[in-house]
Order: sequence, then C-alpha cells, then structure tokens
Amino acid sequence: MTTSGPENSPEAEAAVAAAELPGHYFDLYKLAVEMADRISARRGIANSFFLTVNTGLAALLGSGELRWYVAAAGIIFSCTWWALLKSYRELNSAKFQIILAMEERLPVRVYGDEWDRLKSAVEQPDVRRRRLRASFAQYRELGRLERTVPFVFVAIYVAELIRQATH
Repeated sequence: MTTSGPENSPEAEAAVAAAELPGHYFDLYKLAVEMADRISARRGIANSFFLTVNTGLAALLGSGELRWYVAAAGIIFSCTWWALLKSYRELNSAKFQIILAMEERLPVRVYGDEWDRLKSAVEQPDVRRRRLRASFAQYRELGRLERTVPFVFVAIYVAELIRQATH
C-alpha cells in the first residue's frame, strides 16, 4: 500500500536526493552556471565590438570612393566574428551539457525543463496561424540568429568589391 504522507512528499524526496549528493555538489553546479553566464556575457561584448566595427566600415563604404581594402578588412572582421561566435557556441554547448548532466541528480532541473519547454514549443506550432507567421512565432536559438549578421556584412562588402571592380 502506498501512502501519501509527508515522507513521500516532493519536498521529502528532494531532501533525500540532496542528502545523497557528494559534498559541494550545489557549489559546483552554481559555479558551472556562473561560468556559462560569463561566457554569454563575453559573447555579448564581442558582438557589440564587431557590430560597431562593421557598422563603421560599412558607413565608410557609403561615404565616398575608398579602396578595396576597406571592404576586404570588413570581410576579414566579419569572418572573424562568425568564427568567434561559433567558438562561443561550442563552449557554451559543452558547459550546458555539463549543467544538464548535473541537473539529472538534482531535485529540480531549471535549465533542462526550460530547454524542454522551448523545444516542445518549436515542435508543435500553433496550427491556427498561417505557416509563415507560425514559423516566426517559434523560438529560435540566439546563436543561430546572431551568426547570420556577419554574413549580411560580408554580402555588403562583396557587393562593394564588385561595384569597385566594375567601375
């Protein structure tokens, strides 16, 4: 016979699970989360830097006749930006794999549950909306969106190189 007394409550089960964890487990979990957050903050700073540089270079292209090397420098900056974003994405992915693995032993899965909800929202679009509108309403990973911006700048710089070559 199963009882639903206080010894079987979710709080009691959480307390038992927490007691079975190795010492400093929560501290290690908090450190892993903090390090992932720091990587995200550094990525944001890098995005601001590269966006500023590329915006300045694109503005220079529109201000007059400049040599090809401004557009070439822009392409190099954009490719470097994309590579850095890829590196940050891989690093954060590894960190979140560790965090999610650690959460398997915790009574609450904060990141895991959040990720599951976001993925299920993507997999089950609202059928009442038109297809395109539903597509835009779905969750998109920030990394996927932000990695397109360097390619937009590359397209601008390539168009400028083509313009200069034809004039």
